[in-house]
Amino acid sequence: MNELLKNPIFATHAVIAAGSATLATAISYPLDSLKVLVQVGSGSSKQLTGADVLNRVRTLSGSSGLYSGVGWLTLGRSLGLGARFGVYEILTAFYKDGREDKYVYVSEALLAGIASGAVESLVSSPFELIKLRAQVTSASRIPSSTPAVEKAVVSPLIAKLLPGYSRDIRALNNTVGLLTTLPTKHPNLVTALKDYPWMMTGSGRPPSVFDVKRPLDIISLEGWGAFWRGMRSGLARDCVFGGIFFSTWQFLHQAMVEWKAVGMNPPARSDEDVGPLSPLAVSLAAGFSGSLAAAASHGFDTAKSRSQCIVLPKYVSMERRFLKWQVPGKRFERWTGIHPADRNILFRGVGLRMARSGIASFVVVGGYLFAIDKLLSE
Repeated sequence: MNELLKNPIFATHAVIAAGSATLATAISYPLDSLKVLVQVGSGSSKQLTGADVLNRVRTLSGSSGLYSGVGWLTLGRSLGLGARFGVYEILTAFYKDGREDKYVYVSEALLAGIASGAVESLVSSPFELIKLRAQVTSASRIPSSTPAVEKAVVSPLIAKLLPGYSRDIRALNNTVGLLTTLPTKHPNLVTALKDYPWMMTGSGRPPSVFDVKRPLDIISLEGWGAFWRGMRSGLARDCVFGGIFFSTWQFLHQAMVEWKAVGMNPPARSDEDVGPLSPLAVSLAAGFSGSLAAAASHGFDTAKSRSQCIVLPKYVSMERRFLKWQVPGKRFERWTGIHPADRNILFRGVGLRMARSGIASFVVVGGYLFAIDKLLSE
């Protein structure tokens, strides 16, 4: 392993791959921001368009708001793509072992892509959560001051579980008024309710997304497990994406090889005899494969984005485990993490995601092949 890390060729490939991923993220990130905001802002009775989201972001945060969280996605995308292509190359190396023509069948590329997508999902999920909340913050109207909010010292329990919160005294009084009608009640309801975290706003509402966007805030309020929230839908999304991307890319690659081999004299005995394909053609095939895979997996992407946009405090998760809370929905929805209320909006923003994935795949592959050709040929 040490010899591999010290190998200048390996280091060159790693740096070029990271640079290609960074360039692809920078180019396609505005489309990703619009896609995410359309997904989380739409409802069954409210359909947002890319133009609506763009106007809102530019009004509240300016044009730079489209790049909110780009650093987190760049880091996560570099690690995630490295895991995706690395696992795929390792698995296909086993498939090609012992074969004279070093050929990979489309079905084998599909299975290897599914496995590589699962690994990518585990690696990139924490970065996606932080990135998504930064994007939502860029389109959120953050109040500068809230009336009827009590700026008082809170109990140690609430300060530990809900750092930085402020109590809404008006909502708290309304709750107290409802509870005073009970025949048996606490002698001092106001003091008693202040000791319970779920009364942090007097209405049981968790903090807004823009209040819990930093990694330390997420860990403090929601715990480490929040970084992998929506894991089922994320695994389904990345497994479907990886399988379709690599199988489609392999199919197009083989079709281009066979097309190039037509008319060769003598006929080519293997793919290696045909010679390398045009980098532009390979990049275009990767872009098309990325768009197709994005369309097939978009429903799971919407489910994951909407689940990551929910602030779920640790005590709520603990109560759900104690009460053995059952996830709603049909069996397929429970397995893949799709909420029943999101059935009619799963494909909102599919065009934006197809464009983003197609452009990113084209830039990643094209930039990598171009840099390798220029640097290693010299």
